[in-house]
Amino acid sequence: MPRSSNARLPAADTPLRPSGALSSVDEGDDVESRIYRAVFDSVMNQRLTPGTKLPESSLCELFGVSRSVVRKVLQRLAHDHIVELRPHRGASVAVPTVEDTRQIFEARHVVEAATVRLAAQHASDADVAGLRRQLADEHQAVHRFDQPAWTRLASSFHLRIAALSRNPILQRYLEEIVSRCSLIVALYEPPATRPASTTSTSASSTASPAATATARRR
Repeated sequence: MPRSSNARLPAADTPLRPSGALSSVDEGDDVESRIYRAVFDSVMNQRLTPGTKLPESSLCELFGVSRSVVRKVLQRLAHDHIVELRPHRGASVAVPTVEDTRQIFEARHVVEAATVRLAAQHASDADVAGLRRQLADEHQAVHRFDQPAWTRLASSFHLRIAALSRNPILQRYLEEIVSRCSLIVALYEPPATRPASTTSTSASSTASPAATATARRR
């Protein structure tokens, strides 16, 4: 089990590059979004490991905000299963178990099989072209070793396919599952293997709706 430690995040206004936690944060984002992205990206970069404590007081001091703001952010992170909130123990980075991992990926297999099938029925040529552009953006992030951007783009790709299924219930299920999968991959898969494995997954997911949608139009 990974060791627990205290949170060490860069300040929200620190100008970081692709390897930094805030590299992809837009200046126009509100303060809650910036703090959320800082924690999220730090987890995806493995700068915050499973079980790392996230004391409210430390986050308040680090980002120069009130406890109410920090609590809202932690609640959002908990909703996305990136952080665990425990009574009298505070917040910490989630620690998915082996059983959690098995169940999450089983669920994803079932849900994505349905969304891909439905997306293939509904996707237009423009939709397929958009998916290919997203995949190209993901490849660029992989080649510049931008882990946070790659993680978001990979997740966005799969969620876009879910949106094309035109089934909002399946889409909501997948949103939760993808968030939890991203955490598991970021925490436990060796960094050198991540881009290849996830990119190939994205590529295979594109091929199915694209090929099927194209075939239906011939």
